[in-house]
Amino acid sequence: MKQGRDGRLVVVSDDLERCFDAGDIAPTLQAALDRWDDVVEPLSELSQELSFAHGNAFMQEECASPLPRAYQWADGSAYVNHVELVRKARGAEMPESFWTDPLMYQGGSDTFLGPRDAIVMADESWGIDFEAEVAVVLGDVPMGVSREDALNAIKLVMLVNDVSLRNLIPGELAKGFGFFQSKPSSAFSPVAVTPDELGDAWADGKLHLPMLSFLNDEAFGKPNAGVDMTFDFGQLVAHAAKTRPLSAGTIIGSGTVSNKLDGGPGKPVSEGGAGYSCIAEIRMIETIDNGKPTTEFMKFGDRVRIEMLDDAGKSIFGSIDQVVERYAGP
Repeated sequence: MKQGRDGRLVVVSDDLERCFDAGDIAPTLQAALDRWDDVVEPLSELSQELSFAHGNAFMQEECASPLPRAYQWADGSAYVNHVELVRKARGAEMPESFWTDPLMYQGGSDTFLGPRDAIVMADESWGIDFEAEVAVVLGDVPMGVSREDALNAIKLVMLVNDVSLRNLIPGELAKGFGFFQSKPSSAFSPVAVTPDELGDAWADGKLHLPMLSFLNDEAFGKPNAGVDMTFDFGQLVAHAAKTRPLSAGTIIGSGTVSNKLDGGPGKPVSEGGAGYSCIAEIRMIETIDNGKPTTEFMKFGDRVRIEMLDDAGKSIFGSIDQVVERYAGP
């Protein structure tokens, strides 16, 4: 919950209706991750108490991101279909190595947005886009970790809106030094869950459930996060740790969830497809089909909602629900 710079840790019931303050065990999530082996059992016991209708009301709108700031945020691009589409959109060829060696960039991790915080931007012309992704939170990871051991280092799973400024990306990448201004603060789901809570949906380092996104309350995407994921989270974590250890509290993102359709790039939800997890993809499809894009990037007042439901239709992580607002200056 929002409190100070690093928030206040609570344990949340499965139905996301109630919560218990976990301060006697660990004041913040980072503090819990630093001593995970010592705190995971008492945190689990606290979670069991919530099954008996105790606790306080859990208010998602009062949440910070599970880690309001983190030691490290590295975002992969595990869905190569997405990479292929957005590179085509800016006229860039995709090397064959992208199918065998993951892409990853290191993002800013000092100013994460809360899941209900506004996306505040100074200029609509920057091409404001959302990206619906899965992310994992790690314990300590040694350098050169194997894929299998990397999977064991995953302590928590959550969702992320990796905000992108599409019209700033081409010029920035052309400098040859990577993203910076084009990747502003990201937002994470209200709740992070341990992998065992996901049951059979968590398998082979992938989360096999649809990623739901809505733009101005209209269904925009529902691709399955376990489908067309070229690199699983074990591979992504091992890639990040190839030349350095990773500290407890490191967050690794999957990249934009993206599905093909019958070998092609997919279709919008309105046409019976799985849709898309960002605006850039549908703009590329429109360009392929009609010669130019018609869907605009986000404007001031636009709203994006990102969520994932289990097989029973229950929200697992709560929802990221954000409106784009104009920045008035410091």
